[in-house]
Amino acid sequence: MTPRADGGAQRAAGVHVTWLGHSSVVLELAGVRVVTDPLLRRRLGPLSRRHDLPVHRHVDEVDAVLLSHLHHDHADLPSLRRLGHAPVITDPANAAWARGRGLQAPEVPPDEWVPLADGVDARLVRAVHESRPMPHRPNAASGMLLRGGGIVVWFAGDTALYPEMDELAGLAGGAVDLALLPVGGWGPRLSPGHMGPGEAAEAAARSEARHVVPIHYGTLHPTGWPRERLAWTYAPADRFATHLAERTDASAHVLDVGASTTVLPSGAQET
Repeated sequence: MTPRADGGAQRAAGVHVTWLGHSSVVLELAGVRVVTDPLLRRRLGPLSRRHDLPVHRHVDEVDAVLLSHLHHDHADLPSLRRLGHAPVITDPANAAWARGRGLQAPEVPPDEWVPLADGVDARLVRAVHESRPMPHRPNAASGMLLRGGGIVVWFAGDTALYPEMDELAGLAGGAVDLALLPVGGWGPRLSPGHMGPGEAAEAAARSEARHVVPIHYGTLHPTGWPRERLAWTYAPADRFATHLAERTDASAHVLDVGASTTVLPSGAQET
């Protein structure tokens, strides 16, 4: 892959983060643009995107896709095919499924770093998400580490807490500068294999993340749910920020859908 020329130089020392809703995040670092679990449609089976939230179009110009697992709210085939020019980094079982549907999905060894571009690498890490198995798709799930531009990013995917979260910095060879952590879901109650606000704050503390962007909340709901009763969709982020402040001095970046923030390496002047 060739690093993108537009804006890469000015952000080479950090990561620019744009939340597109649910678990879809655009990360720009060292001139490379990556999107996590792209969901780029307003409807998804029995789920709808909140009516007041935009569906962003600029995400087409990405260099790679990080795909955590194959539940439909994370692996939406029309959205993935829209980004079919970009390689999909995912668990080997999921990669075989993706290749069978015409997508670029290289084999990624579970315990190795793979280059996305010069100076930008990705690695699969553990996720605990065995609930809701799918008979028609592989059930492998993983989180991912991304490093480049002097920054380490942890995209947790969907996961419960697990002890090895405190080993992530060691795997990355440096502190976790930014964690993308799920704090809710698409219903008012979470099934096993997910983290709520308190568990996500504990995950941030275990990983010693410097900055956290909460994801996997505030976007989807069952179709037909009354619009005046959607407060549960966005409430988890505020609770997460409170829990995080009680457990660690990490910074919580609670973004509106479509909003961005920039995280610089440790010791650099934040803007």
